[in-house]
Formats: sequence, structure tokens, C-alpha cells
Amino acid sequence: MSDLYLECNYGISGDMAVAALLDVGSDRAVLEKALASIGAKGFETEIKRVEKNGVSCLDFNVILDFAYENHDHDMNYLFGHENAEHNHEHSHSNEKHEHHNEHRNLHDVLEIIDKAEMTENARKLAHKIFEIIAQAESKAHSKPVEEVHFHEVGALDSIVDVIALAVCFDSLHVEKVFVPFLCEGTGTVRCQHGILPVPVPAVANIVQDFSIPLKIIGERGEFVTPTGAAFVAAVATDFSLPKNFVLKKIGMGAGKRDYGVPNIVRAMLVETEKNNSENQYSSVLHDKIIKLETNIDDSTGEALGFVMDELFLSGALDVQYLPCFMKKNRPAWLLVVLCRLEDVAKMEKIIFTHTTTIGIRRVEMERTFLSRSKRSLEVFGEKAEVKVVDVYGRKRFYPEYESVSQIARKTGKPFSEVYNKIVSECICTE
Repeated sequence: MSDLYLECNYGISGDMAVAALLDVGSDRAVLEKALASIGAKGFETEIKRVEKNGVSCLDFNVILDFAYENHDHDMNYLFGHENAEHNHEHSHSNEKHEHHNEHRNLHDVLEIIDKAEMTENARKLAHKIFEIIAQAESKAHSKPVEEVHFHEVGALDSIVDVIALAVCFDSLHVEKVFVPFLCEGTGTVRCQHGILPVPVPAVANIVQDFSIPLKIIGERGEFVTPTGAAFVAAVATDFSLPKNFVLKKIGMGAGKRDYGVPNIVRAMLVETEKNNSENQYSSVLHDKIIKLETNIDDSTGEALGFVMDELFLSGALDVQYLPCFMKKNRPAWLLVVLCRLEDVAKMEKIIFTHTTTIGIRRVEMERTFLSRSKRSLEVFGEKAEVKVVDVYGRKRFYPEYESVSQIARKTGKPFSEVYNKIVSECICTE
């Protein structure tokens, strides 16, 4: 059995990933059978070879009827707002887009998926991808998942993309999926909610919730779509490449947007040395992080407490203060911050700005961590958020402190009773 390596140096979208999977060996006949069984009408698909920057790639295109067109590949619609002369020209197309685009909730989307012909594994994956998007949109709009109405990702072409992704991935029968990082652009993009910063909130929430490494490249544009990010979140098992592997086959998936750089995703089937260590478990993940540390002996406790809050708000993975003794036996604090490489400059600025230190030590570290996800449920009539950790194939549940404390205060029940009730409800619903 081979593993899959997804190289996303210029982002990833649903159609790009489908094309790459097809090109690397997914069963096209199985895909076409599944697409033909989709109950929703108003689309057709086209699969053909195209050239991107002189490289032969496969293109998977969902062609929508005029009434369902959502301008997903219209560069002037998506980015014309960045040039004032385009604003008036595209205001009418924007209104037309608002009028025709269907808004679906998660139940509507899953109902379409459930009626399509595919294996149960593929159906579960399609559900998982859309549920990840729903959670991200719920977080972005501060609404319960059931009240979230999809726009772009609920559009017909995105539903087709997700079904195609699930079917194609399932037919490859890969064991591990390596995605070292996603590359995203800068600037803003126009969508149903208006003008949004890149990465758009749904993408930002997905990469945060699933600890997906993200690199910001210098190009302007939206290189990672919610569908692409959710697919990676659903299938990735490792965020670092094995030290040695053999390339067995390469697939090239073309994107539709013209950024002036290779709009391509590469899917590679690889073979790695298998062993019986813990690394055989898909729940055990690996990546690299940065440890920052500095000694502080002349900042107030209030200032240090503020610094910890600011570091966590800015994306720190962990923050610690450890008591220590400095020169001349002065009692002091050792500040330790764990963060991702791309957040180092942000962390150092906070430390230099709000403490008295004049130097910060830095070291790169490899870490092993367990796969985790988030879920919501209702206990004692209140909503609770839970972190779900995969421990070698078994799930472990960690209710979020904020949820437990809020429910305890509202209901007057002991903290431990609320905590245990949430865990037991999670176990019962598995």
C-alpha cells in the first residue's frame, strides 16, 4: 500500500485536488458513476489535459448552468475590487450572483451526498469534509452549526467537488497522507459575505483548529479555499515528510485562477519504510515548532500576566513562567513560549514590547502530537465544546474549561459533575 504526498506550494482548492488525485491514479470510472448519481441538476463535468506554465496537468471542471454560476473562477469578480475602475463594472454581476446562488445548510448538503452512489468510506469522508467547513463557518459567524447557511461552499460546484474528492481519495486506498504545509496568498477576495481578507475566515479557522502549518507567500490572491483546506484537514495524517521515500507516481492538478504563478497541486504516491513503531498510527502526527525563552527579573506580575494573554491571543501554542535565579542570586522568571515558525516575529514583538527583556533565545524543536478535532453537544440544556483526541485509534474527550465553567455557573451544578456529564455524553454518542 502506498502513501500520498500532497504538495500545495501554490495553495489547494477542491477542483485542483480532484484533478491531482485522478492524475495520480484514482478510478475515473468510479468517479463518473458517482457524479452521474448526484440528484442535484444544473451542472456537467469535464476532465481534460491542459498546460500550466509549460507543464502538462489534468483539469477537473464543474460547468454550471447559467442560473447557478457563482463566479468562482472569474478573476475580475473575485479581485476586481482591488482596482477601483472595476468596482462599478462588476456591481451588477454581483447582484445577479446574489440572486441566483442557492443557499444550503449542512442538512441540505448531506442529504445530496447521502443520495449519491459511493462507498460508505467515501460517504463518511464527504460528510467529514462538509462538517469541518460547517464548524469553521459556525465559528466565523458565531452561529450554531445548524443555522449556518453556506454560500460559495454550499454552491453546486462545491458539492460536486467534495463528492469527487471523497470518491477519488477512497479509490486510491492510501494509508498515510503527508501535507507539510499549505501556501496562502495575501490581500482580499470578494465573496457572498462581501470583501474578506485572505486567508478567508473559514480557512483560517480550519488551519487553526487542525494545526495545519501555513506559509504566507508574497503573491496577492486566495490560494487556499475552504474546500481545499477542509479536504486536507480531513485526510492529512502527517505534517512532515518522512526522511526517505520512493516516488511511485506523480499527478498534476490544474487550478482555474490566473495568478501568474503555477496554479497547480501535485499528488504523489510514495513508498516509505514501514515499521512497527508508534508512527504506524495515523493519530500520531509530527511537525516542527520553535521554543522562545528569556529571563526576566524586573517586570511586574501584572505585566507578565498581560504578556501571557497577548501571546495566547496571537497564536502561541503554549506559554510558561518558571521560577529561576539569575546573577547575584536575584529571583526571576524564565518565560518559555512554544509557537510555529511563522509566528516567531509576532511573539518576539510582544515580549520585547511588554517586558523589560533585551534578548530572546530561540531553538527549533521536533514534536510528536496526537490528532485532535472539536465537537459540540448539549448538556443540561447548554452548549458544550469538547476537544476530541485520537489516542492510537481510541478517542479521548477533553471538555473545554470555558464551557464547563459557564454551564456550572448557569446551572449551579458542581464543576466536576458537569465535566463528567459531558465526557459520558461524548462516549454514548460515539
